[in-house]
Amino acid sequence: MKQIGFIGLGTMGAPMASNLLRGGFQVTVYNRTAAKCEPLVAEGALSASTPQDAAEGKDVIMTMISNDDSIREVFYGQGGILEALKPGAVIIDSSTISPGLVREIAAAVEERGGKFLDAPVTGSKPAAVEGTLVFMVGGSAEVIEEHRDIFDTLGRKLLHMGDNGSGAVAKLAHNAMVGIHNVALAEGFSIAVKSGVPADKFLELVQNGSAGSKQAELKGRKIIENDFSNQFSLALMLKDLKLASSLSDSTGVPSPMLGLAKSMFQAGYTQGYGDEDLSAVVKCYEEWIGQKIGAGASHE
Repeated sequence: MKQIGFIGLGTMGAPMASNLLRGGFQVTVYNRTAAKCEPLVAEGALSASTPQDAAEGKDVIMTMISNDDSIREVFYGQGGILEALKPGAVIIDSSTISPGLVREIAAAVEERGGKFLDAPVTGSKPAAVEGTLVFMVGGSAEVIEEHRDIFDTLGRKLLHMGDNGSGAVAKLAHNAMVGIHNVALAEGFSIAVKSGVPADKFLELVQNGSAGSKQAELKGRKIIENDFSNQFSLALMLKDLKLASSLSDSTGVPSPMLGLAKSMFQAGYTQGYGDEDLSAVVKCYEEWIGQKIGAGASHE
């Protein structure tokens, strides 16, 4: 039985760790807020007091951390992963962080005799719960295959993108499109509703027309119902758009739509919607047009 250390029990990490337990793996969990470990301990996980303790003696260490600063602390800080990494151990990092940091950590892991896969995911909370995530992975194809059982437990598809860092690049390019599509959906809704077209009729058109998108499928009804319960937060989407913008700047790729989407999510964050679902960016448009998208809905 593979022994797994799982670090980071947020919106995505907690259900992923739970699915590993149900898949028969021995899992030790760590989270900075220790109370988040308790439901998983009730399911059979062991609890660690530091990332180092979670990583000690493990075959695989998985991380799902929110940002670059936090992932640096988890790996390099006192009581961090690198203090406990055993030769031959594999790190699977499913965080969305900058490609440069991915390559830096991969080199540090390899210097200590370990192996590293950057394996961010798409699918948000429902897919994490259902075990239907899509992984985009950078690193050795051989190492991926050695741990295919973990990926199959957590997801429905794995795409090998290339060397270390390529998974992170793919995720940022992908999430740039997710942000752009959410803003496009919000803008389309606003034009239609302000002009008297019912939101539900417009959504039906979008889903059956050329403007259809995964975001319209996932978020359209939630917007109409004024349901902004967090599946992937607006604040995290803004963080990803900022990382994607830095990546586009470093590669010299013009990205005007990314820039506009980032500005819209920044506006939503400034107005206090950061902890809500990313689809709450539509609230910026609702303020501008002076009415709700969902008839009779309230922001309260």
